Amino acid sequence: MYMDAVVIAGIATVLLMVVFFVGVGIFIMRDQKTHGGDEQKKQLKTGGKTA
Repeated sequence: MYMDAVVIAGIATVLLMVVFFVGVGIFIMRDQKTHGGDEQKKQLKTGGKTA
């Protein structure tokens, strides 16, 4: 396969998108660990689900 600038730029773009979405996923998981317990405690106290 001939590797010119367009192919390298395309591979770099795909890799950057993958890194971005992995970073967003890690951020969401960490944020849910720090703030997710508060919402669960509220639901246990009220006995219902929040909207």
